[in-house]
Amino acid sequence: MRYLKFVFDLDGTICFKGQPISNSILQSLSELEESGIEVIFASARPIRDMLPVIDKSFHHYTMIGGNGSLISKEGKIIKSSSFSINEISEIKNLIKQYNATYLIDSEWDYAYTGPDTHPILQNLDPAKLAKMVSIESLNSIVKVLFLTSDNMDELAEKLSNLNVYVNKHGNENVLDISPSGINKWSALKSLGINENTYIAFGNDANDISMFENALHTIMIGYHEQLAPLAKESISLSGDYEQEIAEKIRTLSKEFRLLQI
Repeated sequence: MRYLKFVFDLDGTICFKGQPISNSILQSLSELEESGIEVIFASARPIRDMLPVIDKSFHHYTMIGGNGSLISKEGKIIKSSSFSINEISEIKNLIKQYNATYLIDSEWDYAYTGPDTHPILQNLDPAKLAKMVSIESLNSIVKVLFLTSDNMDELAEKLSNLNVYVNKHGNENVLDISPSGINKWSALKSLGINENTYIAFGNDANDISMFENALHTIMIGYHEQLAPLAKESISLSGDYEQEIAEKIRTLSKEFRLLQI
């Protein structure tokens, strides 16, 4: 018998305000693993920035980073999906054309030209595991986050004409770019995971592909695009972290005997 897998987004789903995952949620995750259910973390963060918010005892778990562009197993990056040389050239041209600032990630190191006060810096390499380098020094590029530009709407339109995946975070007014065909679901598929064989927890538009192919879905907070795909939701009020931990336990019992 193989148990269902549980797949968790991080920020706004099981960790909040840039803080590490709480002990109550960590305990529920440990109980999943002890019962034979695999836990997978799937985040917009690169692997480098996932590690500081996940307790070290969980670092051997499978992690999907960069919205699907990076996969880590047993503490090592086993797969990365990067932009082509031509795509990188086009992106650099758009950076110049729209005077854009950015956070650009390779498998590990990064390039940053955004404001010194940008909120993204709170979550950027907090454990000082990588180096900030120039865009020309990056061996490969797996994710681009446009932070500011002369015209974000026009930049988004130009990017949509490239063969890339554009995820617009409207509430933050940033553009999140991944290689074409790369998202959380594509990463799960590359791990040999099939439709309807996992339970997904998420909170944002970048969780849509993961929700579309899950057996059961739990939305944390509210997101207009994600809501139609959510079977359940947990509001961010009261002791919501404890509520999330209890929901994990409840679903574990409910689905434990399901063979896939």
